[in-house]
Amino acid sequence: MKIDIEKVKKKQLDLSEVEPASHYPVLVAMEAAGECTFTAPVSAKVTAVWEYDHVRATGRVESAAHLTCSRCLAEYDLPLTSDFTIFYTKGEEDSSEEEVELTDEELISATYSGDEIDMDPEIAEQVMLEVPYKPLCSESCKGLCPECGADLNAGECGCDRGGINLKMAALKKIKIEK
Repeated sequence: MKIDIEKVKKKQLDLSEVEPASHYPVLVAMEAAGECTFTAPVSAKVTAVWEYDHVRATGRVESAAHLTCSRCLAEYDLPLTSDFTIFYTKGEEDSSEEEVELTDEELISATYSGDEIDMDPEIAEQVMLEVPYKPLCSESCKGLCPECGADLNAGECGCDRGGINLKMAALKKIKIEK
C-alpha cells in the first residue's frame, strides 16, 4: 500500500488493500520459524491526511492465524485485528547506535523519503504485534501433566503431582524463627 504525497496534500486519501501474508517478508519469517500459520489474507484500510508538515495515517488491519497453545499444545485459530495511527515525517532515518528515550509521539512516528510512502512494513508490523508471544487456547488452560503428559483440560489423569521438587528440597529444611 502506497500513499502518494502530492495527492494526500490536496485531499484525504482512503485506501484499502488485501494481500496474502506471503506478501510481507516478516510474516513469512514468522511462519518459517513455526510461530504461527496465517489462515487469512491481511486486509488493511487506511485513511491518510496531510497535517502541517506530516502525514497522519489512521487505519485497521485484520487477518487470522493458526497457533499452538504453549500450555497444552492444542491448535486453535485466532482472529487478528489492530487499529493504529502513524505519523510520517519527511527525512532520513537516524541509524546511529546511540540509545535515546522516545516520546509517545515518536513511538508512532516513521520517516519517508521521495514522493510516496510505502506502508507495507508498518502493516506487517501491526499484524506481527497481534500474534501472542506465548499463545494460549484460553486463559484458564491447565496445560499438560508433567508426569504422564495428559491434557489436564480434558480431566484429571490420576498422577500424584504433589511431590517435592528436588530442586527445592533443600528449602524444606530451612527454619525461620519469628
